[in-house]
Amino acid sequence: MADRGASALSLPADWPAHPDPILALNRMGSFDWDLDSGLFHMDARAHEIFDMPPEEYDGRPESLSPRVPPAEATRLDALIAQAIKDGSENYGAYFRVRRRDGTLCWTHTQGYIRRDETGRPRRIIGIVRDATEELRDLADRRDEAAVDDARRDQTNIVQLATAALAHARTVRDVIDVLKDTHGLTHLGATSLVMGLVEADRIRLIAEGPEGSFVPGTLVTRIDEPYPMSEVVRTLTPRFIESPDEFSDAYPVLWPHITDLRITSAAYLPLIVQARPIGAMGLLYSDRRGFTPEERNILVALGSSIAQSLQRAMFYEQEKDIAQGLQQAMLPRTIPSVPGADVAVRYRAATMGGSLGRDIGGDWYDLIPLPGGRVGAVIGDVQGHDTHAAAVMGQLRIVLKAYAAEGHTPATVMARASVFLHELDTDRFATCLYAETDLSTGVVQMVRAGHIDPLVRGTDGTCRRVAVPGGLPLGLSAEFGSLEYPVATLELDPGDTLLLCTDGLVEQPGADLDDGMRILTDLIAAGPDDVRELADRLIDVAEERGGDDDVALLLLRRRRLESPRAGGRLQQHVAPGDPEALTGARHMIRAAVRAWGGRDRADEVELVADELITNALMHTEGAAIVTVRVLDGSDRRLRVEVEDSSSALPRRREAGESGVSGRGLLLVDLLTDVWGVEARGGGKCVWCEFVVPRRS
Repeated sequence: MADRGASALSLPADWPAHPDPILALNRMGSFDWDLDSGLFHMDARAHEIFDMPPEEYDGRPESLSPRVPPAEATRLDALIAQAIKDGSENYGAYFRVRRRDGTLCWTHTQGYIRRDETGRPRRIIGIVRDATEELRDLADRRDEAAVDDARRDQTNIVQLATAALAHARTVRDVIDVLKDTHGLTHLGATSLVMGLVEADRIRLIAEGPEGSFVPGTLVTRIDEPYPMSEVVRTLTPRFIESPDEFSDAYPVLWPHITDLRITSAAYLPLIVQARPIGAMGLLYSDRRGFTPEERNILVALGSSIAQSLQRAMFYEQEKDIAQGLQQAMLPRTIPSVPGADVAVRYRAATMGGSLGRDIGGDWYDLIPLPGGRVGAVIGDVQGHDTHAAAVMGQLRIVLKAYAAEGHTPATVMARASVFLHELDTDRFATCLYAETDLSTGVVQMVRAGHIDPLVRGTDGTCRRVAVPGGLPLGLSAEFGSLEYPVATLELDPGDTLLLCTDGLVEQPGADLDDGMRILTDLIAAGPDDVRELADRLIDVAEERGGDDDVALLLLRRRRLESPRAGGRLQQHVAPGDPEALTGARHMIRAAVRAWGGRDRADEVELVADELITNALMHTEGAAIVTVRVLDGSDRRLRVEVEDSSSALPRRREAGESGVSGRGLLLVDLLTDVWGVEARGGGKCVWCEFVVPRRS
C-alpha cells in the first residue's frame, strides 16, 4: 500500500524510541494514529504534554479522555472528521488539556492525513506542543494593544475637543463643544458640571443632564464643602473612585446626586497663568477608578478647556466694550418727527478674526430742522475696529452740526469731507444725506460714494433713485473736488424713503446691481409698516450672515392734518449744471403746490427761473435758491436767489430787437413785491407772492 498525502512530517524508523531531534529541540511531541486499527501512538514528549505516563496509556484515543475535556474532545473530533471528509491533507487546532493537578493548559496540534491510492485515509501523523506561554503572550499583546487603542482613542478625543475648542468664541460655544457628541461624552461621563470663579464665589454655567441641578449650587462660596470649591482652593484635581468615597468626602452634595447612580467622578481646576478661573466636574456611572493614563488625559483636557474659556471670556469682554462703544456712537433715541414714520436698525457684523473686530463705522442719524424739515443721514466709515467707530462718532456729530446750522445739503457734505480730511486718520467714509420737507414732500439728496437710496410707493412698488455722487468723505478734499450735486425728488404721502449701508445689499458672488435688485424686490414684498419692514430686512441680513455691518433708516411721509407754516427749502445751483437747475425748478413747483399756491405755480417758477439764470449769467460762482412760506396778515411765498456778487441788478429797458433787460420787468410784473438785500460779500434778490389760505 502506498501512502498518499503530506510529507511534511516523516517519523524515523525506530520512532517513538528515538523521536525526531528537531521536534525534541523545539519541545514538540509527535503522534501516529493508525485509522485502520484505531491505535494512537505517542512519543515521550507527547506523553508529557498530555500528562499521561506510558504505563498508564493503552494506545487507544479514548484513554486520553481524562486529559481532554468533553467539549474540547467534541470540537477536535468534528474538526478531524471534517478534514477527512473534505479531502484535506492537514488540520490544526488549539485545545485545552486538564493536567493531573486539575489545571487547564493550552495545547496545539497539527495533523497530516495520509491516504492510499484510492484516496482513503489510512493514517494521521502529527505533532502536539504546549501553547500556554504562546497564548499568554498573545493575550498580553492583545491587552497591550487594547490599552494602546483606548489610550489612542482618549488622545483622539482630547485632540478633537481641543480642535473644536479652538473655534469657540464665547463661553456658550465652549459649553456646547463639551456637550457635543464628539466631545467629553466619548469619555463616558454621565454628567458634566462647570463653574466660573467670580470674586470669592463659583457661579455654575453648565450642568447636565437636564434635571440634575442641585438646589443651592448655582452660586457657591469657594470655602464651602463642595468638590469644585476644593479644586479651586487647592489647584489640584480631585479623583473620586467610589460612591463610598464620594459620600464620605462630600456628605452635603452626595444625597442630591444619588439618583444619577454615580460610581466615580473627576473634578478639575481650570487654571490659566497659575490662577483658577473655574472648575469642571465629570461624573461617571459605569466605572470605578482612573488609571494614571486617564488622569493625565483629563488633566490635559482641563488645561485646554481653561485656555479656551479664558479666550472666550476675553472675547466677550471685548465684544461688550465694542458694542458699548458702538451704541454710544449711534443716536440714543430717534426724535419723533411730525409728518413722518421713522424706523432705524443696526446689525453688527460677526467677524471671524481677532477680538474687537465686531464693530464697524456704519451709522445713521435723523436731524429735525426748522420749517417742518428733517435731515436723514446714512454712512459707513472704512474699517471694522474701534478706530472706525470713533471716526464715525465724530463724523455723525459734525454732520448734525452743519445741518443744524442751516447749510445746504451740498455744503453739509463738503464741510464734512474737509473735516474728515483734516482729522488725523487714514480712513475715508461714504455717506448719503437727504433733507426732506415733510409739508411738500420735496427731498434734496447728496451722495458721497454711497449706494443709492430706494423709494417704495403707496402701491407697493419699489425703485432705485439714481443720485449723482461725489467722492467719499475725506477723499474729495484730498483730491480737490468738493462738488456734491444735489438730486431732488418728491415723496407723495405714504411713500417710504430707504437709506442703507452696503452690508444690506452686497452678497457673496453677486455684484452690487444684482444686490440692489434683490433688495428692491424684498422691499416691494415686505409689510407696509416701516418698523415691521425694517425688522424684516434685518432678519434677512441675519439669515444671510456676512462680515459687514448693516445700518438702515426708513422714513415714510404721512399726510399732514393741516398745512404747516414756515416751510423752507433750499438748493445750491452750480454754473453749467443743467440738472441742478432742473432740480431747483422741480423743488419750487412742488413747494408751491404743497403750500397752497397751485394757482400761481407757473408765475413763481418763471420768476425763480429768471432770477437763477441772471445770477448764473452775470456773476461768478453758484447761486443758492431758497423758497419758503411766510404767515402774517397775508400768506406769502417767498423766493430768494443768493449769489456772491455785490453788484446790484439794474432795471433796463429792452431795445426793439433785443431781449436783454426784460428780466426785471418780468419780475416786477408777476410778483407782488420784490427787492435786493446785501448778504456779506454778495447779495440776495427776493420776491414774494400772495397765496390764499387753505380753508
